[in-house]
Amino acid sequence: MATILSLKGVTKRYQAKSGVSEVLGGIDLEIEEGEFIAILGFSGAGKTTLVSTIAGLIEADEGEILLRDKAIDGPGKDRGLVFQSYSLFPWLTVEQNVALAVDAVHKDRSADDRKALVRQKVELVGLGHAMDRKPAQLSGGMRQRVAVARALAMEPEILLMDEPLSALDALTRAKLQDEIERIRKEEKRTIILVTNDVDEALLLADRVAVLTPAPAARIGQIFPVNLPRPRDREAVNDDPAFQALRGEIVAYLGSLVAGQVRTAADFGKLPNIEPLDLAPPPQAYRDAAKGGTARRFMEFYKLGKVYPTPKGPLTVVENFNLLMDKGEFVSLIGHSGCGKSTVLTMAAGLNAISKGSIILDNREIDVAGPDKAVVFQAPSLMPWLTARQNVALGVERVYPHVSKAERREIIDYYLDRVGLSDAKDKLAAEMSNGMRQRVGIARAFALSPRLLLLDEPFGMLDSLTRWDLQDVLVEVWNRTKVTAIMVTHDVDEAILLADRVVMMTNGPNATIGKVLKIDLPRPRDRKSLLKHPDFYAYRQEVLHFLAEYDHGPLIEAA
Repeated sequence: MATILSLKGVTKRYQAKSGVSEVLGGIDLEIEEGEFIAILGFSGAGKTTLVSTIAGLIEADEGEILLRDKAIDGPGKDRGLVFQSYSLFPWLTVEQNVALAVDAVHKDRSADDRKALVRQKVELVGLGHAMDRKPAQLSGGMRQRVAVARALAMEPEILLMDEPLSALDALTRAKLQDEIERIRKEEKRTIILVTNDVDEALLLADRVAVLTPAPAARIGQIFPVNLPRPRDREAVNDDPAFQALRGEIVAYLGSLVAGQVRTAADFGKLPNIEPLDLAPPPQAYRDAAKGGTARRFMEFYKLGKVYPTPKGPLTVVENFNLLMDKGEFVSLIGHSGCGKSTVLTMAAGLNAISKGSIILDNREIDVAGPDKAVVFQAPSLMPWLTARQNVALGVERVYPHVSKAERREIIDYYLDRVGLSDAKDKLAAEMSNGMRQRVGIARAFALSPRLLLLDEPFGMLDSLTRWDLQDVLVEVWNRTKVTAIMVTHDVDEAILLADRVVMMTNGPNATIGKVLKIDLPRPRDRKSLLKHPDFYAYRQEVLHFLAEYDHGPLIEAA
């Protein structure tokens, strides 16, 4: 095949407060016509800067970008771009949003031809039934399909996609990955996909090019993906070639940040003090529970949640039964809308229980409190406070009986543990999402809770930052062994962290469909996990369960 796009020494610098920041440090890349290449990199590595430079929206400071041996000069219809955000006009219909692009770049065509082109591209992304809907009437996944249709309607030689699926839930993301694969097959266009998801890159691309971390990012290594198409998620999971290539890429990404990981020896000691029990049970309960309860530490008994609706009561969760031992880590996984977060918020005391009960350490949960620490998907910090002050809000409540110096030791210990040693006095408003979520994790552990509840705490982060924070969570949990429940969409995350993976059926009337015990040695790390002979078998069990419920509740044979 002929080379369609050449990047030679592409460099980009920005003026920052501390001086000049070099984002791209000389990118060299050759892309062949009809090729699908995925550009994989860490958050802040310059992926968006790179794709914007190729699109002609940003001018490189050095180097050149050649399209069919001619230097690009600003944006053009030969390069269609799909952003991470949908960028649709809310007052226009699907058809009108796509027509804007068609009318702008195909002025030489008749009105009937332009209208036919709009319909063809909208139907290509599976939205022929929604031509007259406005963005407010569409799901997030449908809006992103409109953006893809609009880019394709320009009939570009190269389709540029800048993390188009990263803001979507796992099921919607999987469905759009399938759409992109179908478009690749039918349109046969050259596609450049910027992503932070290794599995996404392997499912879609012919080659995976990895950007080195900032500053001065370069193409570190390129991995050919010689897996047969079509690539089914379940099928490739059992393919030794997929497993080997996936492990190779993960290991290479790990090597790029080697030396940045700190061990327990790098941290000081935590003061040997106990938090106050701000809501102690009656004396009879305390006498009965002397010595602590290790078995059946937590019990979900016939748990149910019913919401009133204009059409009548809606049962979201029903007959949810689960026993947990003290110090156990459970991952709760299932498709969007299956009630995972509902179960979690009831366990936190933030959501009233409609049926059944939840017992924690011999007491029934009926109210929220610091004995149940919650880390949400969106970091819930006071933006005008520093990292240290945000953590102190909880610490001062559960440790009022100790000295100020001891409270500060606790705060600093956990901020150090989550990698914020140099940002303790930084305002939350000045932090990245990843840094804010680190503060949330530090705050949760600093409470020394009986129960740690994590509601997709890394869902808003890119996958590589998520890996980093998963490692932080594993390391701190290994020290505390706090009883924990984590809601997640990420299969690898569920297996890495949990003693058991609890899989939920689709809602409404969602319940536990399957419980998988993860018999893998602890402490765990991602590199050794990928090499363990049982890892992909566990992964396949979860993937198969999710595939069964991909299109709605599983219907048992009569």
